[in-house]
Amino acid sequence: MHAESNNIQDYLKKSEVINYDHKLIVNKCRELEKDMENIEGIEEKDEISLIRRIYEFVRDDIDHSGDIGAQEVTCKASEVLESGHGICCAKSHLLAAMLRYFGIPAGFCYQKLCSGQEGVNRKVLHGLNAVYLKDLNRWIRLDARGNKPGVDAQFSIEEEKIAWPVNKELGEEDNPVIFIEPNPTVVEVLKKSNNRKEMWAQWDLGLRDLFDNCE
Repeated sequence: MHAESNNIQDYLKKSEVINYDHKLIVNKCRELEKDMENIEGIEEKDEISLIRRIYEFVRDDIDHSGDIGAQEVTCKASEVLESGHGICCAKSHLLAAMLRYFGIPAGFCYQKLCSGQEGVNRKVLHGLNAVYLKDLNRWIRLDARGNKPGVDAQFSIEEEKIAWPVNKELGEEDNPVIFIEPNPTVVEVLKKSNNRKEMWAQWDLGLRDLFDNCE
């Protein structure tokens, strides 16, 4: 994978979707930071431990909308936090916002995967994050989709442990770019959809935008 920009500061930007100055996000970030002060063995400026704590919060404490049958579609980072759920791409918005609040560079990655529905021959779009580790001078991918039977994503520095490693034999693909901002087509679909049924009907737009047009 490669960064869309060589300027690491680009991966710290605030936006309408990555709204890390929102009161809910600020309060939650401060809460997690305070909690870490009480954990023995963690130094005050241990950035990797902080990244792990934020990642595990978004992965475990924010539900995947599909797993709980929620029909509401969230998009902005603050919406995901307030509602307590989002699909994979929406959860990636929240993870990036919380990391950027702490000055930790975070970007967006996308995969083309086979549908997990039995008997459905369709490719679907999956969103996750890339995080820049300053101490190691490299990016790692983190998948905050949320674990369930058959899905076991973990915080891992040496060996990537995401929800679904691609199977190229099945036509699955990783988009190699670490994007500065969420894909605009994906954001538009999330914003305009009144429920998950409407969203899934338009979800292929993001897939085509990210994979049919990439080199």
